[in-house]
Amino acid sequence: MNPLMLSDRKVGIVGYGAYVPVYRLPGESISKVWTGGLNESPVKEKAVAGLDEDVITMSIEAARNALARAQIDAQAIRAVWVGSESHPYAVKPTSTVVAESIGTSPNIQAADWEFACKAGTEAVQASIGIVGSGMGRYTLSIGMDTAQGRPGDALEYTAASGGAAFIIGPAEESIAIYQGSYSYVTDTPDFWRRAEEAFPMHGDRFTGDPAYFRHTLSSAGKLMELMHTKASDYTYAVFHQPNVKFPSRAAQMLGFNAEQIKPGLLAGEIGNVYSGSCMIGLTATLDIAQPGDRILMISYGSGAGSDAFDMVVTDHILARRDLAPRTRAYIDRRIPIDYGTYTRYRGKLKD
Repeated sequence: MNPLMLSDRKVGIVGYGAYVPVYRLPGESISKVWTGGLNESPVKEKAVAGLDEDVITMSIEAARNALARAQIDAQAIRAVWVGSESHPYAVKPTSTVVAESIGTSPNIQAADWEFACKAGTEAVQASIGIVGSGMGRYTLSIGMDTAQGRPGDALEYTAASGGAAFIIGPAEESIAIYQGSYSYVTDTPDFWRRAEEAFPMHGDRFTGDPAYFRHTLSSAGKLMELMHTKASDYTYAVFHQPNVKFPSRAAQMLGFNAEQIKPGLLAGEIGNVYSGSCMIGLTATLDIAQPGDRILMISYGSGAGSDAFDMVVTDHILARRDLAPRTRAYIDRRIPIDYGTYTRYRGKLKD
């Protein structure tokens, strides 16, 4: 069996869009509350969803941006899939609300995806299959999350809100065409949350080498082997970013330099948006990419697994890029909040 995943027909990204909430909680505010300022935050600040925001509302915003860039009728979309760790309802789909809100036909596939932080890229893999097989002309795949971190826990410093949406369609309409993809999955439990628990747990000693690095390096390395490429063949590389250090180290181990990962490395400014982490990094990269640029994107999901994608940017990017707000515009608009406001907005106080 050839592990390289290729569709029968070439497909790519027809439209893309991001969304980041306006509120920002500085990492030093968390440290001040829980350690008296003794702990250094792994990020400068993180994006926090407001009282009227959740995965559904943010997904709708990102999807509308993707539609604006795709320049297609929403009713041409064959599937709407939303990947997240923080769907608003335990029993009620997110995807159906998103689909109706953006005006898709009811004659579609709709589903909510879960696989920790790679739920969004799992949906992308499936989208490539749907479009590549001819079952549908367009699909919508979204990776979106809100912050999940127990008060005082290390995760609270980075657990943020935001994400991205991608409309997958025919290669001839695409702003970036997939050359191939590869997935690497094992059972390595470094992060989990039972249904009745309010906050996730994490296994500290598994988080680095056995989990993130093993899976990220395995998926990226194997895809590059299958594609007969090396780091220097890519203009940019985008990694899942639970913090700033992990993706920087993984990139260096694979032979990438700081300039190749800089456009998509957003964790320091908005935190870890979980299911949308590498996907929003890709939107920021596409915002500056030029025709002919080659991009490697690598996701990671605790539990554990990693998807890797090889894509090439086309001439269509020049005409469509500014049909919706760039990711940087969402990052630069910010309202700082204090820890008390964050506690209220995210419902951290439990009975």
